[in-house]
Amino acid sequence: MLFNSLDFAIFLPIVFTLYWFVTQKSLTLQNLLLLLASYFFYACWDWRFLFLLMFSTFLDYFTGLKMQDAKNTGLKKFWFWLSIIVNLGFLGIFKYYNFFAESFAESLSYLGFKINPVMLNIILPVGISFYTFHGLSYVIDIYKNKIKAERNFVDYAVFVSFFPLLVAGPIERATHLLPQIKKQRTFDYTKAVDGLRQILWGLFKKVVIADNCAELANQIFNNSADLPGSVLVLGALLFTFQIYGDFSGYSDIALGTARLFGIELLRNFAFPYFSRDIAEFWRRWHISLSSWFKDYLYIPLGGSKGGNGMRIRNTFIIFIVSGFWHGANWTFIVWGALNALFIMPSIIMKTNRNNLEIVAQGKLLPTLKELFQMVITFGLTVFAWIFFRAEDITHAISYISGIFSRSLFSLPLGNSILNGGINVYVLLGLIFFFFVIEWLGRENQYAIAKLELKVNKTFRYLLYYTIIILIFWFGGKEQEFIYFQF
Repeated sequence: MLFNSLDFAIFLPIVFTLYWFVTQKSLTLQNLLLLLASYFFYACWDWRFLFLLMFSTFLDYFTGLKMQDAKNTGLKKFWFWLSIIVNLGFLGIFKYYNFFAESFAESLSYLGFKINPVMLNIILPVGISFYTFHGLSYVIDIYKNKIKAERNFVDYAVFVSFFPLLVAGPIERATHLLPQIKKQRTFDYTKAVDGLRQILWGLFKKVVIADNCAELANQIFNNSADLPGSVLVLGALLFTFQIYGDFSGYSDIALGTARLFGIELLRNFAFPYFSRDIAEFWRRWHISLSSWFKDYLYIPLGGSKGGNGMRIRNTFIIFIVSGFWHGANWTFIVWGALNALFIMPSIIMKTNRNNLEIVAQGKLLPTLKELFQMVITFGLTVFAWIFFRAEDITHAISYISGIFSRSLFSLPLGNSILNGGINVYVLLGLIFFFFVIEWLGRENQYAIAKLELKVNKTFRYLLYYTIIILIFWFGGKEQEFIYFQF
């Protein structure tokens, strides 16, 4: 069930009505309703994988209790490692087995040995990376005595499978979400309206920006060998806006939907394309994943305490692992390594925390220095996204080689491949409109969060209706969110 589907438009009001008008007097019934709704939501993708989600949930719930009640350290370690190994084992089988088997066979072929590895013909369960990381953080926090094990199975199961975040995050922590699940919730009209507003902006990002950028970006990437450099640059830029509109759009809908039920999820994006360096970009892009790797990998490895050598090593490890988390392809690993290289100057010179506040705070326009920094950072990000989008390393290198050719200086908009689908000038106009709204709202939690405080009612509703019209006008067929595959 897609957020941008008719099914979800029917599903959400039904669950909302039952939640606030039927079960509102009982926290137990509210949580049970959320759990059943979440399982139904997930089963709409493929009901067979619902059992995997339920098994993973029960495993971490059970091992959490066993760790809590363990009489000695050895027994506690046993249950901890059982949970870690089984969780990562499922993730490895479904997501990485074929990659490792194929890579091993290719490595042996270079040594003169040819083998035919057994490949698994299985579908990747949607959201497995996200709900696995929910469970891992929970058992790790119990093991480190940061939290107590949750004894109410329904409450814990809602934490793992709450439908707004189930298939593409944000990656929640038990310390943040579980207390909200266990606390009595009352309807807040202001929060509900704010949630609807964030859902609206998320739908605009997904349906108008991401899906229409995807249409042209896919054509360009799929036919890159026959296109001039200028068109390839346009394709890379369109994918850059596609993946941001797609993933941050999903996060906006997820956060807005959760707010309708009185629950606040972790913020996942904070206007990353306005960053002044790569370190700032990664504080603003997929925040829940970046903070997860920081807390559960970077710091346990020693963080930045051991001098530049350790900082460099640990930075490369988390970025490469982050790339690998996204998918079983060398393109993701190279993408992660590139970001590690890009962030390295600020790590070595210890300037990685220079830009903690949003750019040009309290001002309409940035300084020339800030503008230059944003352009450079954006350019590096676009370059790295080419590897993320490419089919394989050969495709990425070929694409980049095509950019750095004489054809780079040709006019891209007259190319015949841009004639199909949405008019490229209209799309660029929509991106410009989107960019302006994002810039003006960059100091908020999301771009249109504080419109009622900054503009008069007439203009505010004019903008809302404009966004709604654009969603219906430029919305095409239902397209899955990019991060569902991760």
